[in-house]
Order: sequence, then C-alpha cells, then structure tokens
Amino acid sequence: MRFSGIAALLFSSFVYAQTDYPELPADFLRTTSPNTPLPQGFPWGAKTASNTNPYNPPNTGVIRAYDFTIKREKKAPDGYLKNVLVINGQFPGPLIEANWGDTIQVTVHNQITAPDEGVALHWHGILQKQSQWMDGVPGVNQCPIPPGGSFTYSFIADLYGTSWYHSHYSAQYAGGLIGPMIIHGPTHVSYDIDKGPIMLTDHFHRDYLSIVADVVGTDISKIAPLSDSNLIQGRNNFNCSDVAAGDTTKCSNNAGITNFRFSPGKVHRLRLINAGSEGVQKFSIDGHNLSVIANDFVPIVPYTTQVVTLGIGQRTDVLVTGIPGATGSYAMRSSIAGGGCSLASHPDAIAIVYYNHAAVALGTPNTTAWPAFTASVTGQCANDLLTETVPFFPITPDPAPPITQDIDIGFGQNASGNWLWTMNKSSFRANYNQPILLLSNLGNNSYPDSPQWNVYNFGSNSSIRIHITNPGFAAHPIHLHGHNMFVENVGTGTWDGTVVNPSNPQRRDVQILPVGGFLVLQITADNPGAWPLHCHIAWHVSGGLYVTVVERPDDIAKLQIPSIIAQTCRDWATFTGKEVVNQIDSGL
Repeated sequence: MRFSGIAALLFSSFVYAQTDYPELPADFLRTTSPNTPLPQGFPWGAKTASNTNPYNPPNTGVIRAYDFTIKREKKAPDGYLKNVLVINGQFPGPLIEANWGDTIQVTVHNQITAPDEGVALHWHGILQKQSQWMDGVPGVNQCPIPPGGSFTYSFIADLYGTSWYHSHYSAQYAGGLIGPMIIHGPTHVSYDIDKGPIMLTDHFHRDYLSIVADVVGTDISKIAPLSDSNLIQGRNNFNCSDVAAGDTTKCSNNAGITNFRFSPGKVHRLRLINAGSEGVQKFSIDGHNLSVIANDFVPIVPYTTQVVTLGIGQRTDVLVTGIPGATGSYAMRSSIAGGGCSLASHPDAIAIVYYNHAAVALGTPNTTAWPAFTASVTGQCANDLLTETVPFFPITPDPAPPITQDIDIGFGQNASGNWLWTMNKSSFRANYNQPILLLSNLGNNSYPDSPQWNVYNFGSNSSIRIHITNPGFAAHPIHLHGHNMFVENVGTGTWDGTVVNPSNPQRRDVQILPVGGFLVLQITADNPGAWPLHCHIAWHVSGGLYVTVVERPDDIAKLQIPSIIAQTCRDWATFTGKEVVNQIDSGL
C-alpha cells in the first residue's frame, strides 16, 4: 500500500503527511528486541481458535512499548489545510502491533496547545480485566492527562484481531486523534498476505470544538453537521471548487489517494476499521468478493458478500482473493451511507487496488461498482443479519439473566434550550475531577450528582441484559466497554422476546441500533468495573447519549488501583485550579 506517486511528485511541498501502514506478518509478530517466545511454535502455545475460549489469553511476558507525543498541527488529508491532532506527527496515528497475551505499554505526552486541552486514550475493545483503570475514559476510569503532562498506559492484549485506539476526551478523535491496533492471534481461516489496517473515516473541515458547540447548542438547524469528505487511510481528493464561498483556506485539488497492491491468485486479509465521527461506512472492491472472517474482536464462521457495513467503531476483517492473471486496477470504495442513515456532503472515498505498477499511472480505475454495493449505500442502515454473523468459538449466554434494564433513547432541549441526547430522560455529563471507578473503589456508589453521571449499579448480578429502544430519527452504533456483548436481537419495531441463535449469538463490542428499533444485549458479569455504554457517534456522545454500567461494586472495592491514577488526578486538579476547563459538552 502506498501513496499515489503522481500526486506525491506534484504536491510534495504541501502538508499531506498521511500514514502508510505496512503489510503485516500472516501468522504473528516476530521480534528479537523484545524476544518473541514461541512455545510449541506460537506465542500463544497450543491455544487455537477452536480449542480455547478467547477470553482466556496467554501470558507471554513480552512488553510492546510505544511513546506517543500528541500535538496540534496543520495537515491536508484531502487537500484542504486544517488543524489536526497528530501523534508523533502522524495522521492517522501510529500502528500498535502485538501478539495475543503481550503487554502493551503506551507513554502519552500531552503537548496539545492553542487551546490547551486534557487528553485520555481509549483502547477500543480491550477488556481490561486486570487493569480496569486503564480503559482511558476521563471522568470514568481516570482523570485527564493535563497539558504538558505524561502518563503511561499498560494493559494485556487480552483479545486478538483488529481494533483501534482514540481519544475519549470530548470530540478529540473527530480531530484526528486515532490510530489502528492489531493483535495477532490464532487463525481459523488461512490466507497468504495481510494487507494490514485500513482506516475508513469521514472528515470535517471545521475544527471539532466549533462543531461540538453547534451540536449541543440551541439552534436546531446546526445539531446535525454534514461531513465534508470521506477518507481511506487518511486520504482522498476533495474538489476545492466546493469550498464554501468566502473560505480562503489553502486547498489543493488532486491531493492523492491510497493504493493497495494485490497478487493474482493470492488470498489477502484486509482489516477494515470505521474510525470516523458520524458516518456509517459501506466498503466494497469492484470485481472482488469479500469473505467476512471477523467482526470487531470476534472471529466468525466465514460468509461471502460484496459489501461490508461498518458503524462508527466497528471493525470487519475480510479475505479477498486476487483475480488469477489480473494485471490492471480496480476501485476500492468506501461510501458514507445515504438514505437518511448518515450525513455527508461528499460521501465517496476511492482507493486503487492494482496488480502491477503500470496500472497505477492510469489513475482512478473506471471499473463498475457491485449492484449490491449501490443498493446498500442508499437503502441499508443496519449491520448484516445476526443469522449470518455466527462466532467461530461458540459461547452460550445465561438463558435467564437475573436482571433486565430497559433504556429508552431520547432527544430534546434542556432548561437552557440546549439540544441534548438522553438515555431514560437523563443526559450524561462527566466530572473530570471525580472518576466514577475511583469513587466506587473507595466505596462511594451513591453519586450525589446523579443522575447527571447516569450510573446504573447492577450489584452482584451474574449476568445482565439491557434492552435499548430507539424511537427517534437517527441510528446509533452502540458501544459497550469492558465486554464483548452478546447481541441477542436487533431490528425495527418492538422486540418480541426472542433471541437469535440462542446457543451462540453474535458477540461484538459495537452494534448499530436502527431508527425506530431496538437492541437487546447481554453480558456475563465477569469484569468488575465502571463501563461506559454509549453511542459511538462523536456528536451524540458529546450530547450525553451515555450511561455507566457499574458491575460488581463489592469487587471494585477490592481492586488495587495503582497510585499513579490518583497522582494523575492531583496533576489534573492542579491544572484546573489555575485554568478553567471550557467543558461545553458531556466531556466524552
């Protein structure tokens, strides 16, 4: 995979600087420093995708260390120059790569200025069963890292597959604070070439702070912003003639698109990640079928399709067989779903799949999209059917969970006229200085500011079912931290009480909840902690569409939380004692 050579020559003086991720090993990560242990030939020993519960990771003893410096810099991902949050100068951020059972350590240096902001990074999909305080949600698991401060995250790579990391401080990830995270583990389907992560992101030319001010403001006409373009691997071509009248920002046409080389007859693994802010992505490659082998961190029984649907935060791994004897190029497409599903002024992103270098010089391929792709872009605002997405390793949930919590999503104005999202008529707002997990660890589960913190204390229940209804006008990609949730049913209308594939329902950490519909999820309460449950659309969680699932508080009180967590809160308190934090949204 590489940047279009023609564009690089023509615009080498312009600040594009998007990231090219390398092809990955087709089995696991081998290094000599640190040394990769290979008991029985694999870092995970005799564990396989079929004989081992994926929630029982090995302990390799290997530390994969990374050092991140976060700054605000000007970049032009699609040719339009704007402020972007970058990590080590990169957008999207650097690849984190590990083997199942390794320890990932990331030291974060907050050098965000103009304005100063706190920061906290969330490691999407990681269970954090041994490190609940490392989940990276400010006001819930930790206090923010203050401007000029540093903090080291350390956690076990406790699941394997494809994921990403992102800021969970306000809407910073909409400003570019994102990156891929790949954890190698046992395979259940063979392939030849791992093309690595492919980041799919809607893109806004306005800065995220001004967008947040609008979406939680008092003007109903501004609460649903349209993205300006769509990116594959942080690139696309924006037509600068479409810049708004009076906007004098530097803009260059033909910014360049990403290219992926395929080999005829070889099987390629593509790791698709929707790391955007609002848009549901529809992914396809002209002339190539896609075999879906994993959703989020869960390997599934493979099935074939021509289009993959990804809500914000979702990942799908696909296998694509190179066309035997092919020498030309084909369009890789990712389009933001229309038909009222998502909001975009320029929804289409293009990359090039090519079989020899001569084909790249011909520019964007003039190939034809699959009819199924075209139909899905305009007419499907939902994930594939639960009957198709069957986990490869079967796990049966409790058929009679002791508690069911009903949650109804709402939208309306508060007393000051601001438009907010609610769950059971309450809109969330974080207290950065008082993380919920730390309070619970001290035995404080009363939360005097509740219901503003929207805490649901499920006590010592062994399993929990949550039934969410969505009577409103927008679909919501619902994400639960700390768990791969059983998705027991989802659809439009009213839940009839049935569970789809009850002996082995779909498991994943994000599921699209459709307009006028319902989502029934269930978890086994095996991870004491304070776990966010929220819509992953940046503007919706900014507007308060969030609750905290407090799981087994008696065991939370027994957690030995490292003292550095409290020190970070003291450092944050010192900063906020000198500077007022302009928290205009939920904080997340």
